[in-house]
Amino acid sequence: MIAAYLKGNALLESIKSVKRDSDRFHLWWLGQSGFLIHWQGQYLLLDPYLSDSLTLKYASTEKPHIRMTELVLDPSSLDFIDVVTSSHNHTDHLDADTLKPLMKVNPKMKFIIPEANRDFVTQRLQCDRDYPMGLNEKEKVSTGHFTFHGIPAAHNLLERNSKSQCLYMGYVVEFGPWKIYHSGDTLWYDGMEDILKPFGVDVAILPINGNKPERKVAGNLDVDEAARLGHEIGARMVIPCHYDMFTFNTADPAEFARVAIQMHQPFHILQCGESWNSDLLPD
Repeated sequence: MIAAYLKGNALLESIKSVKRDSDRFHLWWLGQSGFLIHWQGQYLLLDPYLSDSLTLKYASTEKPHIRMTELVLDPSSLDFIDVVTSSHNHTDHLDADTLKPLMKVNPKMKFIIPEANRDFVTQRLQCDRDYPMGLNEKEKVSTGHFTFHGIPAAHNLLERNSKSQCLYMGYVVEFGPWKIYHSGDTLWYDGMEDILKPFGVDVAILPINGNKPERKVAGNLDVDEAARLGHEIGARMVIPCHYDMFTFNTADPAEFARVAIQMHQPFHILQCGESWNSDLLPD
């Protein structure tokens, strides 16, 4: 089991100790595609997976989800979240065992989802159908300090419902002078870089676990594609994710680092439970 950089009370202390009037933003990797962002007193939680629900679900199947890295936080300890996202309906991005405790301790928390997934989301979480804030590609919604722009994702295809609404999405999140792209789960599709370039992304959070049919799950960008996509869209920083969670579906971040260095793409590799802040962006 890979030890977390920080976990439990030590991680909570790190999160709560940031200055609320600072011009910098802070970010923590919580595992898989889950990130916590702080900006001027408000907290955004991106696609959290803070349980062992998939390990339990697939324990006796042909694709056991064996956890690689320590669980860093109990979701019920995060009683200060202003907004949370789900990029699509897969459990490591829409986990009832994470989101229900979060909803209980954060009764005013906003919830951003792809509009296409509203019925599925409300059924899984047993919440009011009007509770989530939905959006589609070329749309945006705002809550508190944060504005979310819908970006299509291909996992593995650019799937849409009968209303042409995306089932899989990423988000460009705009707050203050900053823009973060959290891709959710996606492959690189035609025109993706053209959609993203105009945003002037400061930090691109991209999966690196690749697309291998023998895993029998939908795939993602691999290490080369993640580095190249960051370079193509002009991201000032790429932070890789979606590795070191399950033994059957991971990648080596050192390989991503090797490719990013060759491309002169700035990057930062985090340990689970480790923080990063915008002072570390290159000029």
